[in-house]
Amino acid sequence: MHEASIRLIVVDDHPIVRDGLCGMFAGEPGIEVVGVAGDGAQAVALAEELRPDVILMDLRMPGTDGVTAIKRLAERGSTARVLVLTTYDTDRDVLPAIEAGATGYLLKDAMPDELVRAVRAAARGESVLSPSVATRLLGRVRAPSDPLSARELEVLGLIARGCTNREAAARLFISEATVKSHLLHIYAKLGVNDRAAAVAAAFERGLFDRP
Repeated sequence: MHEASIRLIVVDDHPIVRDGLCGMFAGEPGIEVVGVAGDGAQAVALAEELRPDVILMDLRMPGTDGVTAIKRLAERGSTARVLVLTTYDTDRDVLPAIEAGATGYLLKDAMPDELVRAVRAAARGESVLSPSVATRLLGRVRAPSDPLSARELEVLGLIARGCTNREAAARLFISEATVKSHLLHIYAKLGVNDRAAAVAAAFERGLFDRP
C-alpha cells in the first residue's frame, strides 16, 4: 500500500515563481501540488478548502502578507505545516514568521533537492531552517538578555496578577503613562509584543514564581 502523497499549496505573488515551483514538484513522487495562491488571504481560503499538509509561503506579498496569513491559519485551527520560502533573512522577517508558527524558513537561493527535502521534513513536523536563519536565531538565543529593573519587575508582577495599567499606577504611586513606558521597555527586553506574552516569558525565565 502506497503512502498518501503530501498535499502542497504554493503561495507567491510572482506567477513565474509559482509556475517554476509547481513544475519542480510535478516530477517528485509523493508530493502533489493541490493549489496555488498569489497572496496570504487566498492562501488561507485555499487551506480551509483543500486541507493541505504543507504550505510553501512567501512573506512579502501585496495585500495579506505571509506572517499575517500564518497567524490566521493558526487562529482557524489549520493543521498544515507552513514552510516559508523567501528572499529575506533579516530579523524583522525571520522572527515574526517563526513566532507566528512557521515550521521552517528557507531562502529562495536553496537548491531544488534541498527544497524537496524541506517539504518532506515539514510534512513530518520537523523544523527546517536555512543555515543563515539558523545562525541568526541561535545568535539571539545566546545573546545575554537585558535584565528587568526592580521597578519593571514590580509593574510586570502587578500585570501578572490582573491589574490594569491604571490599577498598577495607583498601587505604585506613579502615572499611568509611566506604567505604559515601563511596559514598552519590558516588551523590548523580553522580545514580546503584548502583556500576555510578557507575563508568559517572565514565568518561563523564572523572573517570578507561578501562582
